[in-house]
Amino acid sequence: MKRLVVLSFVALAIGAAMPPAVAPLGSREHGSEAQSPPAVGTSPPGEERAPDRPAFVAKRHAMVDALVRKGIRAPEVIAAMREVPRHLFVPTGATGVAYEDFPLAIGYGQTISAPYVVAFMTEVLDLRPGMKVLEVGTGSGYQAAVLAAIIDRVYSVEIIPELAREAAARLGRLGYDQVRIRTGDGYYGWIEEGPFDAMIVTAAADHIPPPLLEQLANGGRMVIPVGPRHAVQTLLVVTKRPDGTFVRTPLLPVRFVPMTGRVEAEE
Repeated sequence: MKRLVVLSFVALAIGAAMPPAVAPLGSREHGSEAQSPPAVGTSPPGEERAPDRPAFVAKRHAMVDALVRKGIRAPEVIAAMREVPRHLFVPTGATGVAYEDFPLAIGYGQTISAPYVVAFMTEVLDLRPGMKVLEVGTGSGYQAAVLAAIIDRVYSVEIIPELAREAAARLGRLGYDQVRIRTGDGYYGWIEEGPFDAMIVTAAADHIPPPLLEQLANGGRMVIPVGPRHAVQTLLVVTKRPDGTFVRTPLLPVRFVPMTGRVEAEE
């Protein structure tokens, strides 16, 4: 019997949701890089804590050992999950459970995905040094940090300006300078920086956004949940052949919250 991995995002959540749309590609409103500090009055995760402590290191190693028991095998993913301090990407009140395998709210109606989901989707990408990766849905920046622990060119799009600013500031403080973040609708990808060798999408739509397929490099792969809104979807890995055609391989039945924005006009 197939496993049903519940990956939706608020009440059922593990995956990251995409918020409302912005203007079409080409206008300044469509996307801009986020480099400013967190907005006054927000409560970004990890602002007041020391970068790492032995207790957190021990919990992180225990988390990763559990992920290995659950089937995570790629050495580079295991190393990245051991490296990235997840407790600095969650709200201060949640640090005690930062290394448990479930999602946590990060504000703005969003969550940080469960560690297993982050590790599994990263492993599916089969990342190698020198690759260029696009993430759709930055959230707190944790997934981007895991990607950046493996490869040195990470581009991430987040539609909520406050989250984009906070994630950019947080990743900068933690030394993940190879991550670039822009505010915009991830449906459109990041055309100026394409093509990308890999893509990771953290919200579901009933179809794969054509701009993402166009920006996927020949030989590249994308992991994305596809299916009806508020229902069971299929986590797919999409591989682009050298001739520009695509192979879609189903991985797991999942349940992510729906992607919003431009994608809604096409559903």
